[in-house]
Amino acid sequence: MSTAMVDSAGSGTKLYKHKPTAAALKGAIQLGIGYAVGNLSSKPDRDVLMQDFSVVESAFLPSEGSNMTPAHHYPDFRLKTYAPLAFRYFRELFGIKPDDYLYSICNEPLIELSNPGASSSWFYLTSDDEFIIKTVQHKEAEFLQKLLPGYYMNLNQNPRTLLPKFYGLYCIQCGGVTVRVVVMNNVLPRAIKMHYKYDLKGSSHKRRASRKERVKSSPTFKDLDFQEMHEGLHFDADTYSALMKTLQRDCRVLESFKIMDYSLLLGVHVLDRKLLSRGSRCDSRKGQKVLYSTALESIQGNTKASEPVADDDTFGGIPAKNKDENCLIFLGIIDILQSYRFIKKVEHSWKALVHDGDTVSVHRPGFYADRFLKFMGSTVFKKIHPLRGTSSKRKRTSMNAAKSASQEFLSPHREEKKEEKKAQSLDNLDGNFYSSSKQPDLLPRVSFKANDEEEIVNSEERRASSSTIALDDPLPSLSRSQSDSELDVYLGANGFQSFQ
Repeated sequence: MSTAMVDSAGSGTKLYKHKPTAAALKGAIQLGIGYAVGNLSSKPDRDVLMQDFSVVESAFLPSEGSNMTPAHHYPDFRLKTYAPLAFRYFRELFGIKPDDYLYSICNEPLIELSNPGASSSWFYLTSDDEFIIKTVQHKEAEFLQKLLPGYYMNLNQNPRTLLPKFYGLYCIQCGGVTVRVVVMNNVLPRAIKMHYKYDLKGSSHKRRASRKERVKSSPTFKDLDFQEMHEGLHFDADTYSALMKTLQRDCRVLESFKIMDYSLLLGVHVLDRKLLSRGSRCDSRKGQKVLYSTALESIQGNTKASEPVADDDTFGGIPAKNKDENCLIFLGIIDILQSYRFIKKVEHSWKALVHDGDTVSVHRPGFYADRFLKFMGSTVFKKIHPLRGTSSKRKRTSMNAAKSASQEFLSPHREEKKEEKKAQSLDNLDGNFYSSSKQPDLLPRVSFKANDEEEIVNSEERRASSSTIALDDPLPSLSRSQSDSELDVYLGANGFQSFQ
Protein backbone atom coordinates (compact mmCIF):
# COMPACT_ATOMS: atom_id res chain seq x y z
CA MET A 1 0.00 0.00 0.00
CA SER A 2 1.38 3.36 -0.93
CA THR A 3 2.33 5.87 1.70
CA ALA A 4 1.34 9.52 1.68
CA MET A 5 3.66 12.50 1.55
CA VAL A 6 3.37 16.27 1.88
CA ASP A 7 3.61 18.07 -1.46
CA SER A 8 6.52 20.38 -2.22
CA ALA A 9 4.42 23.49 -1.71
CA GLY A 10 4.12 22.60 1.97
CA SER A 11 0.32 22.88 1.98
CA GLY A 12 -0.17 19.58 3.78
CA THR A 13 -2.26 18.06 0.98
CA LYS A 14 -1.69 14.38 0.32
CA LEU A 15 -0.16 13.13 -2.88
CA TYR A 16 0.66 9.47 -3.50
CA LYS A 17 4.07 8.07 -4.24
CA HIS A 18 2.98 5.50 -6.80
CA LYS A 19 2.94 6.77 -10.37
CA PRO A 20 -0.48 7.08 -11.98
CA THR A 21 -1.34 4.99 -15.01
CA ALA A 22 -1.57 6.62 -18.43
CA ALA A 23 -5.37 6.35 -18.30
CA ALA A 24 -5.49 7.95 -14.85
CA LEU A 25 -3.22 10.78 -15.98
CA LYS A 26 -5.35 11.48 -19.07
CA GLY A 27 -8.46 11.47 -16.88
CA ALA A 28 -6.85 13.90 -14.42
CA ILE A 29 -5.90 16.24 -17.29
CA GLN A 30 -9.48 16.23 -18.61
CA LEU A 31 -10.99 16.73 -15.16
CA GLY A 32 -8.51 19.49 -14.28
CA ILE A 33 -9.17 21.46 -17.49
CA GLY A 34 -12.92 21.03 -16.98
CA TYR A 35 -12.66 22.35 -13.42
CA ALA A 36 -10.49 25.33 -14.47
CA VAL A 37 -12.82 26.40 -17.28
CA GLY A 38 -15.92 25.95 -15.13
CA ASN A 39 -14.33 28.01 -12.37
CA LEU A 40 -13.84 30.88 -14.83
CA SER A 41 -17.59 31.22 -15.38
CA SER A 42 -17.89 32.97 -12.00
CA LYS A 43 -15.43 35.67 -13.09
CA PRO A 44 -16.90 38.57 -15.07
CA ASP A 45 -15.57 39.49 -18.49
CA ARG A 46 -13.15 42.40 -18.49
CA ASP A 47 -10.16 43.73 -20.39
CA VAL A 48 -6.94 41.77 -20.06
CA LEU A 49 -4.43 43.54 -17.83
CA MET A 50 -0.66 43.15 -17.83
CA GLN A 51 -0.64 41.36 -14.48
CA ASP A 52 -3.09 38.75 -15.80
CA PHE A 53 -0.31 37.14 -17.84
CA SER A 54 1.70 36.20 -14.73
CA VAL A 55 -1.20 34.83 -12.65
CA VAL A 56 -1.03 31.18 -11.55
CA GLU A 57 -4.09 29.70 -9.83
CA SER A 58 -3.77 26.51 -7.80
CA ALA A 59 -6.41 24.04 -6.57
CA PHE A 60 -6.27 20.63 -4.90
CA LEU A 61 -8.73 18.00 -6.14
CA PRO A 62 -8.96 15.02 -3.74
CA SER A 63 -10.63 11.88 -5.02
CA GLU A 64 -13.36 12.11 -2.35
CA GLY A 65 -14.22 15.64 -3.42
CA SER A 66 -14.60 18.83 -1.36
CA ASN A 67 -16.83 21.86 -1.02
CA MET A 68 -15.19 23.40 -4.09
CA THR A 69 -14.18 20.36 -6.16
CA PRO A 70 -16.06 17.33 -7.51
CA ALA A 71 -15.39 13.74 -6.40
CA HIS A 72 -13.57 11.55 -8.93
CA HIS A 73 -12.05 8.08 -9.26
CA TYR A 74 -8.51 9.24 -10.07
CA PRO A 75 -5.68 9.66 -7.55
CA ASP A 76 -5.61 12.96 -5.67
CA PHE A 77 -3.94 15.65 -7.74
CA ARG A 78 -3.10 19.34 -7.69
CA LEU A 79 -4.04 21.58 -10.61
CA LYS A 80 -2.27 24.79 -11.59
CA THR A 81 -3.84 27.06 -14.20
CA TYR A 82 -1.60 29.65 -15.86
CA ALA A 83 -2.96 33.05 -16.95
CA PRO A 84 -6.61 31.89 -16.97
CA LEU A 85 -8.09 35.27 -17.99
CA ALA A 86 -5.55 35.77 -20.79
CA PHE A 87 -6.22 32.33 -22.25
CA ARG A 88 -9.96 32.90 -21.95
CA TYR A 89 -9.48 35.95 -24.15
CA PHE A 90 -7.52 33.89 -26.70
CA ARG A 91 -10.30 31.30 -26.85
CA GLU A 92 -12.91 34.01 -27.36
CA LEU A 93 -10.79 35.54 -30.14
CA PHE A 94 -10.93 32.22 -32.00
CA GLY A 95 -14.66 31.80 -31.43
CA ILE A 96 -14.36 28.97 -28.90
CA LYS A 97 -17.31 28.93 -26.51
CA PRO A 98 -16.69 27.51 -23.01
CA ASP A 99 -19.27 24.74 -23.50
CA ASP A 100 -17.71 23.68 -26.82
CA TYR A 101 -14.23 23.73 -25.29
CA LEU A 102 -15.33 21.52 -22.42
CA TYR A 103 -17.26 19.19 -24.71
CA SER A 104 -14.27 18.71 -27.04
CA ILE A 105 -11.79 18.00 -24.25
CA CYS A 106 -13.87 16.24 -21.60
CA ASN A 107 -16.69 14.43 -23.40
CA GLU A 108 -14.72 11.43 -24.70
CA PRO A 109 -11.32 9.85 -23.92
CA LEU A 110 -8.28 11.54 -25.44
CA ILE A 111 -6.50 9.84 -28.34
CA GLU A 112 -2.78 9.31 -27.75
CA LEU A 113 -0.53 10.10 -30.72
CA SER A 114 3.01 8.98 -31.45
CA ASN A 115 5.79 11.54 -31.37
CA PRO A 116 8.30 11.38 -34.27
CA GLY A 117 10.36 14.29 -32.93
CA ALA A 118 13.43 14.31 -30.75
CA SER A 119 11.52 15.64 -27.73
CA SER A 120 9.96 13.39 -25.14
CA SER A 121 6.60 15.15 -25.30
CA TRP A 122 3.32 13.25 -25.26
CA PHE A 123 0.53 14.25 -27.62
CA TYR A 124 -3.17 13.77 -27.11
CA LEU A 125 -5.88 14.55 -29.66
CA THR A 126 -9.50 15.30 -28.80
CA SER A 127 -12.00 12.94 -30.39
CA ASP A 128 -13.54 15.69 -32.55
CA ASP A 129 -10.22 16.68 -34.19
CA GLU A 130 -10.25 20.19 -32.72
CA PHE A 131 -7.44 20.32 -30.17
CA ILE A 132 -4.01 18.89 -29.49
CA ILE A 133 -2.86 18.57 -25.87
CA LYS A 134 0.94 18.47 -25.68
CA THR A 135 3.13 17.96 -22.63
CA VAL A 136 5.88 20.57 -22.28
CA GLN A 137 8.94 20.87 -20.11
CA HIS A 138 9.18 23.31 -17.22
CA LYS A 139 11.42 25.70 -19.21
CA GLU A 140 9.01 25.66 -22.16
CA ALA A 141 6.01 26.40 -19.94
CA GLU A 142 7.93 29.22 -18.29
CA PHE A 143 8.95 30.62 -21.68
CA LEU A 144 5.37 30.47 -22.98
CA GLN A 145 4.11 32.44 -20.00
CA LYS A 146 6.74 35.13 -20.62
CA LEU A 147 5.77 35.10 -24.30
CA LEU A 148 2.08 35.74 -23.62
CA PRO A 149 2.10 39.60 -23.70
CA GLY A 150 3.82 39.64 -27.10
CA TYR A 151 1.63 36.77 -28.29
CA TYR A 152 -1.44 38.74 -27.18
CA MET A 153 -0.29 41.78 -29.17
CA ASN A 154 0.43 39.68 -32.28
CA LEU A 155 -2.95 37.94 -32.23
CA ASN A 156 -4.75 41.25 -31.91
CA GLN A 157 -3.00 42.50 -35.03
CA ASN A 158 -3.24 39.27 -36.97
CA PRO A 159 -5.47 36.39 -35.85
CA ARG A 160 -4.82 34.68 -39.21
CA THR A 161 -1.43 33.07 -38.72
CA LEU A 162 0.36 29.75 -39.17
CA LEU A 163 1.84 30.06 -35.68
CA PRO A 164 0.47 27.70 -33.02
CA LYS A 165 -2.73 28.89 -31.40
CA PHE A 166 -2.55 28.38 -27.65
CA TYR A 167 -5.83 27.93 -25.77
CA GLY A 168 -4.64 26.98 -22.29
CA LEU A 169 -1.63 26.10 -20.12
CA TYR A 170 -2.03 23.76 -17.13
CA CYS A 171 0.06 21.76 -14.67
CA ILE A 172 -1.05 18.45 -13.12
CA GLN A 173 0.78 17.07 -10.06
CA CYS A 174 -0.38 13.52 -9.45
CA GLY A 175 1.28 10.67 -7.57
CA GLY A 176 4.66 12.38 -7.50
CA VAL A 177 4.51 13.07 -11.24
CA THR A 178 4.36 16.63 -12.56
CA VAL A 179 2.95 17.09 -16.05
CA ARG A 180 2.59 20.46 -17.77
CA VAL A 181 0.31 20.56 -20.79
CA VAL A 182 -0.60 23.17 -23.37
CA VAL A 183 -3.80 23.05 -25.44
CA MET A 184 -3.30 24.03 -29.11
CA ASN A 185 -5.00 23.88 -32.49
CA ASN A 186 -4.79 20.65 -34.49
CA VAL A 187 -2.84 21.19 -37.73
CA LEU A 188 -3.48 17.81 -39.42
CA PRO A 189 -7.14 16.74 -39.20
CA ARG A 190 -7.54 13.03 -38.55
CA ALA A 191 -10.66 12.91 -40.72
CA ILE A 192 -8.65 13.12 -43.95
CA LYS A 193 -5.77 10.80 -44.87
CA MET A 194 -2.32 12.32 -45.17
CA HIS A 195 -0.44 10.49 -47.90
CA TYR A 196 2.76 12.39 -46.99
CA LYS A 197 3.78 14.06 -43.74
CA TYR A 198 6.85 16.22 -43.23
CA ASP A 199 8.63 18.01 -40.41
CA LEU A 200 10.64 20.70 -42.21
CA LYS A 201 13.22 23.10 -40.77
CA GLY A 202 15.20 24.24 -43.80
CA SER A 203 18.40 22.61 -42.52
CA SER A 204 20.18 19.57 -43.94
CA HIS A 205 22.30 18.09 -41.13
CA LYS A 206 20.69 14.80 -40.03
CA ARG A 207 17.39 15.88 -41.58
CA ARG A 208 16.29 12.44 -42.77
CA ALA A 209 13.67 10.20 -41.16
CA SER A 210 15.08 7.32 -39.11
CA ARG A 211 14.61 3.68 -40.09
CA LYS A 212 12.25 3.23 -37.17
CA GLU A 213 10.12 6.11 -38.41
CA ARG A 214 10.07 4.92 -42.04
CA VAL A 215 8.50 1.55 -41.20
CA LYS A 216 5.46 3.20 -39.58
CA SER A 217 2.14 3.16 -41.42
CA SER A 218 2.15 6.95 -41.55
CA PRO A 219 5.77 8.12 -41.20
CA THR A 220 6.83 11.73 -40.77
CA PHE A 221 9.65 12.56 -43.18
CA LYS A 222 12.15 15.42 -43.05
CA ASP A 223 13.91 17.95 -45.29
CA LEU A 224 16.25 15.64 -47.23
CA ASP A 225 13.41 13.13 -47.72
CA PHE A 226 11.23 15.85 -49.23
CA GLN A 227 13.89 16.81 -51.76
CA GLU A 228 14.27 13.18 -52.81
CA MET A 229 10.53 12.48 -53.05
CA HIS A 230 9.16 15.72 -54.54
CA GLU A 231 10.09 18.41 -57.00
CA GLY A 232 8.06 20.92 -55.02
CA LEU A 233 4.38 21.65 -54.39
CA HIS A 234 2.95 24.06 -56.96
CA PHE A 235 0.33 26.74 -56.25
CA ASP A 236 -1.32 29.39 -58.38
CA ALA A 237 0.29 32.82 -58.15
CA ASP A 238 -2.21 34.33 -55.68
CA THR A 239 -2.10 31.36 -53.30
CA TYR A 240 1.69 31.18 -53.42
CA SER A 241 1.95 34.90 -52.66
CA ALA A 242 -0.51 34.68 -49.75
CA LEU A 243 1.26 31.64 -48.29
CA MET A 244 4.74 33.15 -48.46
CA LYS A 245 3.57 36.49 -47.03
CA THR A 246 2.04 34.65 -44.08
CA LEU A 247 5.26 32.68 -43.50
CA GLN A 248 7.38 35.83 -43.76
CA ARG A 249 5.21 37.68 -41.25
CA ASP A 250 5.23 34.77 -38.81
CA CYS A 251 9.01 34.30 -39.08
CA ARG A 252 9.61 37.97 -38.35
CA VAL A 253 7.47 37.63 -35.22
CA LEU A 254 9.44 34.55 -34.08
CA GLU A 255 12.72 36.32 -34.77
CA SER A 256 11.63 39.27 -32.65
CA PHE A 257 11.03 36.85 -29.75
CA LYS A 258 14.48 35.26 -30.34
CA ILE A 259 12.84 31.92 -31.19
CA MET A 260 14.49 29.31 -33.42
CA ASP A 261 14.50 25.56 -34.11
CA TYR A 262 10.81 25.63 -35.05
CA SER A 263 9.41 23.43 -37.82
CA LEU A 264 6.78 23.50 -40.51
CA LEU A 265 4.46 20.53 -40.09
CA LEU A 266 3.21 19.70 -43.58
CA GLY A 267 0.54 17.19 -44.56
CA VAL A 268 -0.25 16.31 -48.19
CA HIS A 269 -3.49 14.60 -49.22
CA VAL A 270 -3.53 13.40 -52.84
CA LEU A 271 -7.05 13.89 -54.22
CA ASP A 272 -6.54 11.65 -57.25
CA ARG A 273 -6.10 8.61 -55.05
CA LYS A 274 -9.52 9.10 -53.44
CA LEU A 275 -8.47 7.64 -50.14
CA LEU A 276 -10.53 9.76 -47.79
CA SER A 277 -10.72 7.90 -44.51
CA ARG A 278 -13.20 9.49 -42.16
CA GLY A 279 -13.49 8.30 -38.60
CA SER A 280 -16.87 7.37 -37.19
CA ARG A 281 -16.84 10.46 -34.98
CA CYS A 282 -16.08 12.79 -37.88
CA ASP A 283 -18.75 11.74 -40.38
CA SER A 284 -21.13 14.55 -39.50
CA ARG A 285 -18.45 17.24 -39.31
CA LYS A 286 -17.54 19.75 -41.99
CA GLY A 287 -13.97 20.54 -41.04
CA GLN A 288 -12.73 22.26 -37.91
CA LYS A 289 -15.06 24.73 -36.22
CA VAL A 290 -12.49 26.95 -34.50
CA LEU A 291 -12.00 30.26 -36.32
CA TYR A 292 -8.79 30.69 -38.37
CA SER A 293 -7.65 27.17 -37.48
CA THR A 294 -7.50 25.66 -40.97
CA ALA A 295 -4.61 26.11 -43.37
CA LEU A 296 -6.77 27.89 -45.96
CA GLU A 297 -8.05 30.44 -43.43
CA SER A 298 -4.57 31.07 -42.04
CA ILE A 299 -3.23 32.44 -45.35
CA GLN A 300 -6.30 34.44 -46.43
CA GLY A 301 -4.91 37.70 -45.13
CA ASN A 302 -7.47 40.40 -44.48
CA THR A 303 -10.46 38.44 -45.75
CA LYS A 304 -13.33 39.27 -43.42
CA ALA A 305 -15.42 36.28 -42.46
CA SER A 306 -17.51 35.70 -39.35
CA GLU A 307 -17.43 31.94 -39.85
CA PRO A 308 -14.53 29.67 -40.76
CA VAL A 309 -14.20 28.63 -44.38
CA ALA A 310 -14.84 24.92 -44.05
CA ASP A 311 -15.75 22.51 -46.79
CA ASP A 312 -16.77 18.88 -46.43
CA ASP A 313 -14.45 17.92 -49.29
CA THR A 314 -11.37 20.02 -48.50
CA PHE A 315 -11.50 20.28 -44.68
CA GLY A 316 -9.78 23.65 -45.02
CA GLY A 317 -6.85 22.33 -47.07
CA ILE A 318 -5.02 24.49 -49.63
CA PRO A 319 -5.31 23.27 -53.27
CA ALA A 320 -1.93 22.46 -54.84
CA LYS A 321 -0.25 20.37 -57.54
CA ASN A 322 2.34 17.65 -56.98
CA LYS A 323 3.60 16.82 -60.45
CA ASP A 324 0.38 15.70 -62.19
CA GLU A 325 -1.53 15.03 -58.96
CA ASN A 326 -4.11 17.34 -57.40
CA CYS A 327 -3.48 17.74 -53.68
CA LEU A 328 -4.73 19.39 -50.53
CA ILE A 329 -2.07 20.90 -48.29
CA PHE A 330 -2.34 21.18 -44.50
CA LEU A 331 0.38 23.02 -42.61
CA GLY A 332 1.34 24.98 -39.53
CA ILE A 333 4.43 26.15 -37.67
CA ILE A 334 5.14 24.05 -34.59
CA ASP A 335 7.66 23.84 -31.72
CA ILE A 336 8.07 27.58 -31.19
CA LEU A 337 8.96 27.34 -27.50
CA GLN A 338 12.72 27.01 -28.12
CA SER A 339 14.49 30.30 -27.48
CA TYR A 340 18.12 30.97 -28.34
CA ARG A 341 19.27 30.70 -24.75
CA PHE A 342 22.81 30.06 -23.54
CA ILE A 343 22.47 26.28 -23.80
CA LYS A 344 21.37 26.57 -27.44
CA LYS A 345 24.27 28.86 -28.25
CA VAL A 346 26.65 26.28 -26.78
CA GLU A 347 24.92 23.51 -28.79
CA HIS A 348 25.32 25.45 -32.03
CA SER A 349 28.99 26.21 -31.32
CA TRP A 350 29.74 22.56 -30.58
CA LYS A 351 27.95 21.26 -33.71
CA ALA A 352 29.61 23.93 -35.86
CA LEU A 353 33.02 22.55 -34.89
CA VAL A 354 32.13 19.13 -36.30
CA HIS A 355 29.77 20.03 -39.16
CA ASP A 356 29.03 23.01 -41.38
CA GLY A 357 27.52 25.52 -38.97
CA ASP A 358 24.99 26.76 -41.54
CA THR A 359 23.48 23.29 -42.04
CA VAL A 360 22.65 22.44 -38.41
CA SER A 361 19.15 23.16 -37.15
CA VAL A 362 20.22 25.17 -34.09
CA HIS A 363 21.22 28.65 -35.23
CA ARG A 364 20.71 32.28 -34.27
CA PRO A 365 17.09 33.41 -34.86
CA GLY A 366 17.77 35.80 -37.76
CA PHE A 367 19.77 33.30 -39.81
CA TYR A 368 17.33 30.52 -38.95
CA ALA A 369 14.33 32.56 -40.21
CA ASP A 370 16.05 33.52 -43.48
CA ARG A 371 17.16 29.94 -44.18
CA PHE A 372 13.69 28.63 -43.30
CA LEU A 373 11.95 31.08 -45.67
CA LYS A 374 14.39 30.45 -48.51
CA PHE A 375 13.87 26.69 -48.29
CA MET A 376 10.09 27.01 -48.16
CA GLY A 377 9.84 29.58 -50.95
CA SER A 378 12.19 27.89 -53.43
CA THR A 379 12.27 24.16 -52.65
CA VAL A 380 9.00 23.22 -50.95
CA PHE A 381 6.50 25.70 -52.42
CA LYS A 382 6.61 26.84 -56.03
CA LYS A 383 4.51 29.10 -58.22
CA ILE A 384 2.64 27.82 -61.26
CA HIS A 385 3.60 30.05 -64.20
CA PRO A 386 0.74 30.87 -66.62
CA LEU A 387 0.84 29.20 -70.03
CA ARG A 388 1.92 31.20 -73.07
CA GLY A 389 -1.53 30.87 -74.62
CA THR A 390 -3.14 32.33 -71.54
CA SER A 391 -0.81 35.30 -71.69
CA SER A 392 -1.52 35.87 -75.41
CA LYS A 393 -5.23 35.65 -74.81
CA ARG A 394 -4.90 38.24 -72.06
CA LYS A 395 -2.97 40.52 -74.41
CA ARG A 396 -5.58 40.13 -77.17
CA THR A 397 -8.34 40.90 -74.70
CA SER A 398 -6.62 44.11 -73.58
CA MET A 399 -5.90 44.98 -77.24
CA ASN A 400 -9.55 44.58 -78.21
CA ALA A 401 -10.56 46.75 -75.27
CA ALA A 402 -8.12 49.42 -76.45
CA LYS A 403 -9.52 49.18 -79.99
CA SER A 404 -13.08 49.71 -78.89
CA ALA A 405 -12.04 52.63 -76.71
CA SER A 406 -10.10 54.22 -79.58
CA GLN A 407 -13.02 53.77 -81.93
CA GLU A 408 -15.28 55.60 -79.49
CA PHE A 409 -12.70 58.38 -79.30
CA LEU A 410 -12.38 58.74 -83.09
CA SER A 411 -16.06 58.38 -84.06
CA PRO A 412 -16.91 62.15 -83.81
CA HIS A 413 -13.98 63.01 -86.08
CA ARG A 414 -15.07 60.41 -88.62
CA GLU A 415 -18.59 61.79 -88.78
CA GLU A 416 -17.23 65.28 -89.44
CA LYS A 417 -14.86 63.89 -92.09
CA LYS A 418 -17.67 62.10 -93.89
CA GLU A 419 -19.72 65.28 -94.05
CA GLU A 420 -16.75 67.22 -95.49
CA LYS A 421 -16.04 64.51 -98.05
CA LYS A 422 -19.65 64.58 -99.19
CA ALA A 423 -19.54 68.36 -99.62
CA GLN A 424 -16.16 68.30 -101.33
CA SER A 425 -17.24 65.55 -103.75
CA LEU A 426 -20.06 67.79 -104.99
CA ASP A 427 -17.59 70.59 -105.67
CA ASN A 428 -14.96 68.37 -107.29
CA LEU A 429 -16.92 66.22 -109.69
CA ASP A 430 -14.04 66.42 -112.19
CA GLY A 431 -12.00 64.10 -109.92
CA ASN A 432 -9.29 66.68 -109.02
CA PHE A 433 -9.93 66.23 -105.27
CA TYR A 434 -8.18 62.88 -104.93
CA SER A 435 -5.33 63.80 -107.33
CA SER A 436 -4.51 67.11 -105.66
CA SER A 437 -0.86 67.36 -104.65
CA LYS A 438 -1.94 69.34 -101.58
CA GLN A 439 -3.73 66.33 -100.11
CA PRO A 440 -1.85 63.38 -98.64
CA ASP A 441 -2.41 59.92 -100.02
CA LEU A 442 -5.11 58.19 -97.99
CA LEU A 443 -3.87 55.03 -96.31
CA PRO A 444 -6.03 51.93 -96.43
CA ARG A 445 -8.03 51.29 -93.25
CA VAL A 446 -6.62 48.78 -90.82
CA SER A 447 -8.71 45.62 -90.67
CA PHE A 448 -8.36 43.53 -87.48
CA LYS A 449 -8.83 39.97 -88.55
CA ALA A 450 -7.87 36.87 -86.61
CA ASN A 451 -4.58 36.33 -88.41
CA ASP A 452 -3.71 40.02 -88.13
CA GLU A 453 -4.25 39.83 -84.38
CA GLU A 454 -1.76 36.99 -84.09
CA GLU A 455 0.78 39.00 -86.07
CA ILE A 456 0.20 41.99 -83.81
CA VAL A 457 0.63 39.87 -80.69
CA ASN A 458 3.82 38.30 -82.03
CA SER A 459 5.32 41.73 -82.71
CA GLU A 460 4.20 43.05 -79.33
CA GLU A 461 7.63 43.00 -77.79
CA ARG A 462 9.21 44.81 -80.77
CA ARG A 463 6.84 47.74 -80.28
CA ALA A 464 6.98 47.91 -76.48
CA SER A 465 8.14 51.53 -76.61
CA SER A 466 4.93 52.66 -78.33
CA SER A 467 2.45 50.76 -76.18
CA THR A 468 1.99 53.20 -73.33
CA ILE A 469 0.08 56.07 -74.91
CA ALA A 470 -3.09 56.67 -72.90
CA LEU A 471 -6.41 57.43 -74.55
CA ASP A 472 -6.82 60.71 -72.74
CA ASP A 473 -3.24 61.90 -73.42
CA PRO A 474 -2.99 64.91 -75.74
CA LEU A 475 -2.27 63.96 -79.32
CA PRO A 476 0.94 65.20 -80.94
CA SER A 477 0.51 68.80 -82.05
CA LEU A 478 -0.93 69.32 -85.54
CA SER A 479 -0.95 72.63 -87.34
CA ARG A 480 -4.24 74.39 -87.82
CA SER A 481 -3.71 74.26 -91.59
CA GLN A 482 -3.89 70.50 -91.69
CA SER A 483 -7.28 69.24 -92.73
CA ASP A 484 -9.52 66.86 -90.77
CA SER A 485 -8.54 64.28 -93.32
CA GLU A 486 -4.97 64.59 -92.19
CA LEU A 487 -6.07 64.15 -88.58
CA ASP A 488 -8.01 61.05 -89.53
CA VAL A 489 -5.05 59.67 -91.48
CA TYR A 490 -2.72 60.25 -88.51
CA LEU A 491 -5.07 58.53 -86.09
CA GLY A 492 -5.83 55.73 -88.51
CA ALA A 493 -2.18 55.03 -89.18
CA ASN A 494 -0.77 55.50 -85.66
CA GLY A 495 -3.61 55.54 -83.19
CA PHE A 496 -4.51 51.85 -83.33
CA GLN A 497 -0.88 50.85 -83.35
CA SER A 498 -0.21 52.78 -80.17
CA PHE A 499 -3.09 51.12 -78.34
CA GLN A 500 -2.22 47.54 -79.26
